[in-house]
Amino acid sequence: MTRFAWLAVAAMMFLATPAQAAETVALKAKDGLEVTADVYRTSPAAAAPWIVLAHQAGSSRGEYGEIAPRLNQLGFNAIALDQRSGKSFANVANETAKRAAASGKGTAYLDALPDIEAGIAWARTQTRGSVLLLGSSYSAALALVLAGGDAALVDGVLAFSPGEYLKGQSVAGPAGKIKAPTLIVTPPGEAGRIAPLVRAISPKLVTSFVPKTGGRHGASSLIPARNGNAEAHWRIVERFLVQFRQQ
Repeated sequence: MTRFAWLAVAAMMFLATPAQAAETVALKAKDGLEVTADVYRTSPAAAAPWIVLAHQAGSSRGEYGEIAPRLNQLGFNAIALDQRSGKSFANVANETAKRAAASGKGTAYLDALPDIEAGIAWARTQTRGSVLLLGSSYSAALALVLAGGDAALVDGVLAFSPGEYLKGQSVAGPAGKIKAPTLIVTPPGEAGRIAPLVRAISPKLVTSFVPKTGGRHGASSLIPARNGNAEAHWRIVERFLVQFRQQ
């Protein structure tokens, strides 16, 4: 069989791989709030890497309903969070946000930090391998802040459409202290927002991607129905993730 024939077979196998069924779990943030999350497992191996998925404003864990299964196909387990700052996505309601509102807890962007920290802590209990954090819009900004504040917190960061969105909290400042490989992605119209963040991170650690055409704000850039250039974004993500795959 020729090399091209093998590539065609591999592509068919990839497309035929069924989506993983999510398992909904309850985590506990440090302030006691219950955090709802969907877990997508590709491997039970203790060394298999995990990606913690945090959504954008007004959204929910449903933002990753199509994205997480593809990360599974790439060899990564994933946990998609409902943060307390959000509402819904693809008819998936944000249960954490409902609880936060009912209990009188803050629901601003910065208030969601404990929810993301809970997701990272949970992922650490599942593996001896790498734990990565993928953020979307405001949670991408939080991902850079978290990674810059504690060098041991995550092993890699994927930030989709980050910016200085956090009232009273610089993003570029903590980003300058990041010690982990970092990928920053944004559509052309938002390139100016990421420029100071990219400059803040060591050039040895940061990769940025701004497509010439296409793109979508946040992690939705990875959803074909929302971004006609989604495959170009996936190629960048796949190249970045190679360094973390289980050996």
